[in-house]
Amino acid sequence: MDSNVSVSVRSLLLVGLVLAALVIAYLLGGAGGGGSTAEAADEATPAPAEKHELTMTGTGDASAVPDQLSFALAVNLTRPDLADALDAANRAMSRVLASLKVHGVEKGDVQTTGLSMDPVYDYPNYGPPVLRGYHVSERARVLVDDLKDGGAAVTAAVAAGGNDVRVDDLQLLVGDTDAVMEKARDAAVAEARTKAEQYAAASGEDLGDVVTINEVRAKPLPTPVEQYADLGAALDRAASVPIRAGRDEASVTVRIVWDLA
Repeated sequence: MDSNVSVSVRSLLLVGLVLAALVIAYLLGGAGGGGSTAEAADEATPAPAEKHELTMTGTGDASAVPDQLSFALAVNLTRPDLADALDAANRAMSRVLASLKVHGVEKGDVQTTGLSMDPVYDYPNYGPPVLRGYHVSERARVLVDDLKDGGAAVTAAVAAGGNDVRVDDLQLLVGDTDAVMEKARDAAVAEARTKAEQYAAASGEDLGDVVTINEVRAKPLPTPVEQYADLGAALDRAASVPIRAGRDEASVTVRIVWDLA
């Protein structure tokens, strides 16, 4: 009886050990199989190719001949009475603007820039200041759309206003500055592309698509200013003011990045 029980216990223990070994083997085999699958997947995925880019800058220039004239206009006079001073200044400015209209200056081409009214005193050696009158100044900015009319317009303004009128701060302007800057940008991009194609060919590469393009520097059209404190003396010797337009220069620098195929 005891011998049979011992055999049964040993049999159960043996079966349990066999089952445990099978379970452990299964678990170890499953873990090993998973690792092999992951490694195979990694080996099948190619590494990303190294990205090649080429960066190049280009500068483009464009020039234009100024085609407009702008100048500052002022009527200055003094009268004993303020109302008389204002009235006289208004009449003088009206005469000047009427003379400018003959030379293509329309109402929208004149911008009022200032009006001042100041008392004027005499200061005797002994005694208090004495009011002598009032000084009135009316100021405006004038644009002449056609430069060829500029000299005649300046002459007409001073002739119409007489000694009460001053013209200064003459500026030569280009009317369509955007068109000039567009030409400069086109030239800058063309120069950058020409250099990029040359370098790409030298390195055995093909120039691909543009990645980025930036305008790194821009020099817009300058505004040359010729200032004259008083044109009265010059106008006494000449029928009109001679004006030489010359040329204005604009430039743009761009930086472009290309893909290399």
